[in-house]
Amino acid sequence: MFGKKGIVLDPALLERAKQAAAKAGYASVDEFVGHLVERALSESDESNRDDAEIKKKLEGLGYIS
Repeated sequence: MFGKKGIVLDPALLERAKQAAAKAGYASVDEFVGHLVERALSESDESNRDDAEIKKKLEGLGYIS
């Protein structure tokens, strides 16, 4: 990773993340948080694609131009 920087979490949230990472079998909290961020970004990308598809369909039906 280039220029790896840290993220500051509230101590209580960090402790919860540590427990969740261990319970889920992640090697580290960094790996766990990285996976959560990847998943959230993927869901966001899917949502944006869904919006574009809906807009295209509505345009095709003549509801919007």
